[in-house]
Amino acid sequence: MINYIKKHTNLTEKSIKNTVALIQQDCTIPFISRYRKEATGNLDEVQVGDIVKFKDQFESLEKRKTAILKALLEQDVLTPELEAKVKACEDPTALEDLYLPFKKSRKTKAETARKNGLEPLAKILMSQSHDLDQKGLNALVQKFITSEVDSQESALEGARHIIAEWINERIDFRKQIRKELERRAMIVTKVVKSKKTEENAQKYRDYFEWEESLTRIPSHRLLAILRAETEGCIRTKIEIDHDNAIKRMTDQLIKSKGVNAEQIEIAITDAYKRLLYPSLSNEILQQAKQKADDTAISIFAKNLKQLLLGAPLGEKRVLAIDPGFRTGCKVVCLDENGDLKHNETIYPHAPKNDSLGAMKKISFLTEAHQIEAIAIGNGTASRETEALVKKIRFKHDIQVFVVSEAGASIYSASKIAREEFPNYDVTVRGSVSIGRRLQDPLAELVKIDAKSIGVGQYQHDVDQSKLQNELDMVVQSCVNSVGVNINTASHSLLSYVSGIGLKLAENIVKYRSDNGAFSSRKDIKNVSRLGEKAFEQAAGFLRIKAGQHPLDDSTVHPESYSIVEQMAKDKGASVSELVGNKAKLNSIDITHYQTKTVGLLTLKDILSELEKPGLDIREQAKVFSFNQNITSINDLQEGQLLPGIVNNITAFGCFVDVGIKESGLIHISNLSDGFVKDVNEHVHLQEQIIVKVLEVDVNRKRIQLKLHQG
Repeated sequence: MINYIKKHTNLTEKSIKNTVALIQQDCTIPFISRYRKEATGNLDEVQVGDIVKFKDQFESLEKRKTAILKALLEQDVLTPELEAKVKACEDPTALEDLYLPFKKSRKTKAETARKNGLEPLAKILMSQSHDLDQKGLNALVQKFITSEVDSQESALEGARHIIAEWINERIDFRKQIRKELERRAMIVTKVVKSKKTEENAQKYRDYFEWEESLTRIPSHRLLAILRAETEGCIRTKIEIDHDNAIKRMTDQLIKSKGVNAEQIEIAITDAYKRLLYPSLSNEILQQAKQKADDTAISIFAKNLKQLLLGAPLGEKRVLAIDPGFRTGCKVVCLDENGDLKHNETIYPHAPKNDSLGAMKKISFLTEAHQIEAIAIGNGTASRETEALVKKIRFKHDIQVFVVSEAGASIYSASKIAREEFPNYDVTVRGSVSIGRRLQDPLAELVKIDAKSIGVGQYQHDVDQSKLQNELDMVVQSCVNSVGVNINTASHSLLSYVSGIGLKLAENIVKYRSDNGAFSSRKDIKNVSRLGEKAFEQAAGFLRIKAGQHPLDDSTVHPESYSIVEQMAKDKGASVSELVGNKAKLNSIDITHYQTKTVGLLTLKDILSELEKPGLDIREQAKVFSFNQNITSINDLQEGQLLPGIVNNITAFGCFVDVGIKESGLIHISNLSDGFVKDVNEHVHLQEQIIVKVLEVDVNRKRIQLKLHQG
């Protein structure tokens, strides 16, 4: 296992061994990367994650080898040579090739021919030891005529099916065709005639007749083509030079010139067209699909991370508005902890047009609930509501933010929302979610299925299990990198804390409800079913504001409290006096505090945390305004410079919200005047940017933009 992981990661053997040992002790990735740096050699979360991934791959491969060896043993075909080959194999595809000749499959043409006694005939033909003429072949075949095989042609056909199976099972031929597919495979598409004029198929019209190298096709294009095929709009096939592939096999197999050579040639063509090519072309397409999936999932994961780590407003009182026209705007007031204090509906827009009454109500509520910021959802009537709010003359300074509504409707109808607000309908829950997203995006977005947040592409087309695992890891990473206030966090947020999970999260919330707020990290051990291991994994990521111990609101793990206490004692100060005291901290010689398990890496982290305890790694929320003159795609003109917010990032560019229904695209070529390797190097999700309008296609509702470098 260690060698396998080393080969795939280029990490040191010591780092891998120690990390694997920690994983086997049920340590989590965030805990290992944060609190076991000496053991791992300072590996980050990505590197530890890679070790976990390749450990799982190795174990899966070993499990398959065991199953194959058992099957071969039961069939009494396991030779020492074959056993050695299986045990030494490190590639799943090569392993299945080794097993192929012995695999029990459904009834095949070759199997039927064998039961009819035609294998000896196939062996004679394949041996090419006699250059048979037609007369000699007829005489040979006649010996195999039976009640099941009633003609010479039937006998020859059966023998060819057996030969075709032998050819299909040859590892050298399979490798040869794989290599040809890897180098030269083209994916070719053709429109389904009956769909050509259908409106739903028009979004795929670029692929009605398309041809591109399978190894070079961008991930998003391959996934679009495969989606179009799934929807029945196009047909796809994988093409290589078939004649050349068959000729190469023929040149390698045919050693004679008799009529038996003709039979082998027919069998070669049959083996290629019926067995080898369909199987291997599907295999290469699936590999390309897996690669495209990995790229799409990686982009989704990066986007999700940026969104979850979006700038929080913090613990401030917020008035949130879910805007609408006919049904009105749902207004809620939240306190600094996100608790609902008031809700009602106003009707400033058509058809009621009570803008004056709405403005008075908002003004009254801001005073009554001492509101510090207003959050407006970015859906229907958002721009009109924003314009209305900005007309109000508030008695004190109130910041106005437009907040993404993506996934809010999913949350408002969810079990979590019903448990939080059993006495309120979905509209109130949706408004609360908008307000809380402004206060703390991470705490609110973890309640929603990440696939519903709208920052990925083709998320329904990729491997769902792989996508879910990756997104769960991203959420866990974000939650633990920020830390969680154990006294205010929902069970959804707590469930992502290292070592906790859903059941323990529910137990924490119940304990809090029954006993009041936690006053010390030690109290966490009193939670039902939360043992020493869970405490070890979780404690450093759980925060207690104004706790009994000064370090309870820091990333310093309780296992290291004694080190800090010794540091403070050596400086003639209390721990509280040491925290934030730069002069005292700079005078500490951390080499004096090294032990067998605690080294300089951990001590440097402790010192850094003591300097700025509980520092939030996220940026502060910034107020943003769209161009008030742009309200629809018809208002756009080429050459305009507009403020915008990046709302999705893809492999081919990024989409930007400029304040209208349609998002504009900055193609990767328009992000910079130079070569762009990675979109994320130039923009990040929710970034406020200036864009230049390049092209507007009103009919197709497409907007081409360029990142303005001014």
